Amino acid sequence: MFLAGDEWAARFERFQREAWRLETLPQYLMPQEAEEFAAFSSGLRIDPRTVSNEYTDRLRRQVVEGRSQGRVHIVTRPLSEYVRFEFSQYYLPHSLAGEHIRILDVTDRENPLVGAQDFWIFDRAEVVLMNYHPDGRQISRTVHEGDIAPFVEFRRIAIEESVPFEEYVKGLDA
Repeated sequence: MFLAGDEWAARFERFQREAWRLETLPQYLMPQEAEEFAAFSSGLRIDPRTVSNEYTDRLRRQVVEGRSQGRVHIVTRPLSEYVRFEFSQYYLPHSLAGEHIRILDVTDRENPLVGAQDFWIFDRAEVVLMNYHPDGRQISRTVHEGDIAPFVEFRRIAIEESVPFEEYVKGLDA
């Protein structure tokens, strides 16, 4: 099943315990981010402590409700301009709002998740595959109809092999 609009947004409202994401690409070319990315590339920075939008408000509400959201992003150095943008404009405010973000840097080591694609897993019961072109343009989101055990294992490995975002960015000029 292809997910978009309200059907996609509903996943983030109805999960009971945890929504978790694996990100594997060095950039995501999302049209809704183009203006912000251009501003970042020209030197504009935000104060992550002042960000309040639908996404951060939902994260804060989920924390109060006892629900968690997290992700691991696989990266290599030097970090792409997009990853630096993502760290500064999204990960910092999202982390402050309660999202559990971790980084798996595979620059000087073997990637333990070679071949894994981007996905979301909700309550370790439903997997949504995030389908992208190699350049990061999104193709679709589809509900995975098969066994979710490999995705639960990808999640376990990603968390075990990664470090908290806050630890990773210490010393970086993100």
